[in-house]
Amino acid sequence: MPYLTRKIPHALSVVTLALLAACGGGGGGGSSGGLGFLPPASGSNGGGNPPPAASTTLSGTVATGAAFAGAALTVFDQTGAKVCEVTTTPEGTYTCSLPAGTKAPLVIQAVRDDLTLYSTTASTATGTTNVTPLTTIIVAQLAPNGDPSKLAAAIQADAGAVTAGSIGDQVAKLVAALQPLLTALNLSIDPMSGEFQANGSGQDRVLDSINVSVRPDGTASNIEITVKALPAGEESAPVSIVFRSGDATIAPLPAVDAAALVQPPTPAMVQALLARINACYALPLEQRVDSPINQDGNAFGTAANVVAPECRTLFVGDNPENFVAAGISIGRAAGGARRPFDSLFRFGPTNLKHDRGNFEYFYPNGDIALTYRWTDVVGNTDNDVFNAKVVDGTLKLTGNSNAYRAFVRPQLEKKDFLKHPNLVYHSAGYALSVDNVLSQGSPIFSKVVATTASLPGKELVLVPRDGLTTLVLTSDGTANGTPLNSSVWRMAARYADPAQPGNPSQFETGNLFAAPQYTDEQLGKIADQTVWKLEFFHAAGGENTVQYVRTFSRAPTVAEAVQTPLVELAPALRAELLQETEGVARGIVFPAPIPSDPDANNIDFSADGNLDGWVVPGGALAPTTFLVSGRGPNNNRFTDSITVRTTARKAIIYCQPVNTQSDNHCTQVAPNVYQYAQGASVSTFVFTARTARQVDVRKNFEVWTVTLP
Repeated sequence: MPYLTRKIPHALSVVTLALLAACGGGGGGGSSGGLGFLPPASGSNGGGNPPPAASTTLSGTVATGAAFAGAALTVFDQTGAKVCEVTTTPEGTYTCSLPAGTKAPLVIQAVRDDLTLYSTTASTATGTTNVTPLTTIIVAQLAPNGDPSKLAAAIQADAGAVTAGSIGDQVAKLVAALQPLLTALNLSIDPMSGEFQANGSGQDRVLDSINVSVRPDGTASNIEITVKALPAGEESAPVSIVFRSGDATIAPLPAVDAAALVQPPTPAMVQALLARINACYALPLEQRVDSPINQDGNAFGTAANVVAPECRTLFVGDNPENFVAAGISIGRAAGGARRPFDSLFRFGPTNLKHDRGNFEYFYPNGDIALTYRWTDVVGNTDNDVFNAKVVDGTLKLTGNSNAYRAFVRPQLEKKDFLKHPNLVYHSAGYALSVDNVLSQGSPIFSKVVATTASLPGKELVLVPRDGLTTLVLTSDGTANGTPLNSSVWRMAARYADPAQPGNPSQFETGNLFAAPQYTDEQLGKIADQTVWKLEFFHAAGGENTVQYVRTFSRAPTVAEAVQTPLVELAPALRAELLQETEGVARGIVFPAPIPSDPDANNIDFSADGNLDGWVVPGGALAPTTFLVSGRGPNNNRFTDSITVRTTARKAIIYCQPVNTQSDNHCTQVAPNVYQYAQGASVSTFVFTARTARQVDVRKNFEVWTVTLP
């Protein structure tokens, strides 16, 4: 590793928490009477039925919030053999011809990105077996330790692990728990074998009315079912139930108000919106906007400069000027806060693709939250959120009533201390992010106070810190405490080495840990849709501003976090980093800049020979952001970050100056060219990704020297 080119580990924390949104749409196939489910398909004999004389056909619907299109679907038989491998259709259906000799029970697995759905059947007879979040619950109930991915192996070891009777018992228990919702909708369902389509009617109307989370933790799965009802107010808690896969009984959902079950947008409406957005971005920049194109190929402008009909009609009133989010309208400016949809004014996002749309929940005013995935032409991709509303049967993009850009996201994190393998630890909590864009060098807010009814009596305070444009938490949770290094509240942390005594909070004094820390049982009881109240105190005084944030998922338990595969350093780069930082307490310390060498004093995160810097194991999410953290020569904190492609395995970060008097971690060596200043140091390299349910997954590589108290 060249001395002047600083290598930085980037590891990804991937959330494969099996956070499964409910099927979005469907039609027909509901059963009638009784418990609200149909008996198992005829021909089942409790597992191990004689092989059929000829091939038979297994088919069904695969969906999660919308059709689970393009998923890799595999059917395993009693012996563990793969008897079918197909890709689900755009409508979320599949058909498998089972070869003669196929032995039941069967396990079905459908994989797409970080989401996996499961189902099972005790018969090889021709019939229907659906694969949805509800069938995934059934599989979790039947699987060892509640992990649905382990059921196929359990059947291979014991064919009697799944029978028609055991499937029927779990279906009956689950349907009974859903009965208040079924009553409100005047519907009944057969989750396993009821025929339906992902079109928002019939049985699928039930699936479209819920979100489902199934999270294995090594002992059981923590399961949550949340009803997508219209909330009465900003702070209204969702209707939901939380239970463990091994529970003998499931407490039913609370009573569901039928009037609050507003008809959600159908999957076809969601797909049509994404298709229209893609049509807008398919246009060249000079057709999207009428602003002058700058020498760099981009443009500046406001919503009024968006002229293409394909783009204007995306928004409420067919007018981009109606879209305001966090107090800012659409556009792109040379300075100041980043504006919504500034990508319309840049050539790079041309042909940006949007897909995997899923309706998540209603806001009190009837607007809806949609999660989706975007992918650009060079392979960068991420999961994000749109707000929209239904206008004359069509979804239109709309802003929000918030004054400021702020969010709360659950976070899973693993910290890998290269010099101290015994101190590697997992943590779980929430990341609170509040932009504090400076006005003439002064912060906008004196503090922001965050509370949630899900954690009664708990108050988190965020304050400004020199050199940063976002707020940070304080050491004692009050405005009088010392500003810390981050805005992440770690509710629980645990060493990877069970023999290591104590807790990471004892030496990680620059971060805020809950005291006392939360148990996994306490974390597991927090609702996915947790509502946070944020109160903004202005530095200039005046009336405080209040806005609300509703999460899509709760913070994981530590046991769930341990089960999550994450990005790793390439062995060669790990060895190089250890060698370079040996005996250097602060990690990597930069020498004097070299103006004649543009690549000097920047961070080349690759192994010698331009080899890969990180590895993405199977089942792990590839990182989408690479961040470095350290201190300037004056000891002030800084963070620099870049977006990385999911296919990338190495990256370069150039120093990114912050427009404050206290920031001096960069030195300008040419017009618009910067290098890290002499004496600046980097101590932490962070890889992040975000799941479809907006959970931040982080893997930190720490190269500083820890001194235990």
